[in-house]
Amino acid sequence: MFGGKNRIITIANQKGGVGKTTTAINLATALAAIGEHVLIVDLDPQGNASTGLGIQRRDRNLSSYELMMGSHGIGEIAQQTAVPNLSIIPSTMDLLGVEMEISQEPDRVFRLRKALVSPAAMEYSYVLVDCPPSFNLLTMNAMAAAHSVLVPLQCEFFALEGLSQLLETVDQIRRTVNPSLDIQGIVLTMFDSRNNLAQQVVSDVRTHLGDKVYHTLIPRNVRVSEAPSYGKPAILYDLKCAGSQAYLQLASEVIQRERQRKAA
Repeated sequence: MFGGKNRIITIANQKGGVGKTTTAINLATALAAIGEHVLIVDLDPQGNASTGLGIQRRDRNLSSYELMMGSHGIGEIAQQTAVPNLSIIPSTMDLLGVEMEISQEPDRVFRLRKALVSPAAMEYSYVLVDCPPSFNLLTMNAMAAAHSVLVPLQCEFFALEGLSQLLETVDQIRRTVNPSLDIQGIVLTMFDSRNNLAQQVVSDVRTHLGDKVYHTLIPRNVRVSEAPSYGKPAILYDLKCAGSQAYLQLASEVIQRERQRKAA
C-alpha cells in the first residue's frame, strides 16, 4: 500500500491535555539526535508543535493546510527546525476550514497519504503526525496515511475509558481505509510515582494491553512543561531533566520495536 522506506507514525488521542504534542516534539528530537531524518506534520489547527519547535506564526506562509489542499508539496512547505535532522510542516488556523472544503471530495480521507508518498517525503526515515485532540477528518487522514499509531495516555482515572474509544477508532480505520494500520505502542505520560492512583492506572493498562504498553514512563516534569514557551523541545532545553531522559528511552524503545517488526 505504501511506497518508499519511511515510517509514518500518527500520534493520536481524542482527549486533550495528555502530552500528545509534547510526545511528538520530544520523540522526534530524540530520533533526530540518534541520526534519523525526521519530519513532523503538525495537523492540529492550534499549531502547538510548530510553536514548541520555535516556528513563529509570521513564518508559516505555507502550512499543513496547503499540504491537505494539494496546492503545495512537502518539499516546498517543510521547514528545518533548530534541531539538526528535524523538519516540520507547520500548522495554522487555516486548517479549521479543511473539513468543510474537502468534505464532499471522494479522496477526502486520503489527502495526507497522497502527500506522504512523494519523493520529498521519502527523504525522511520517520514522519510523525501530530493530530488534533478530536476524531475528525484531519485525524482520519492521519490514520489513513500512517503505518502505526502511537497513543500517549495520561496516568489518570478516566484513562482506560478514553483508550477503549481510541482503539475502537483504530479498528474502524483498519476495517475501512487502512487495513495495515497497527498500534505502535501506548506511552504513559504525566506519571507521578508518589500518586497511588497513577500507580494503579499503570498496572491496569499493562494488565489490559500487555506488551503494547512501552516500558518507559514519562514523568510529570516542570522542565518539560517550561520548554515550549522557549520554542524548544525539552531535550534541548534541559537534556538532563527526568522528562528528557524518559523521551530518549522512549525513542530507543520505538527503534527497537521497528527492528523487531522488520525482523518478523
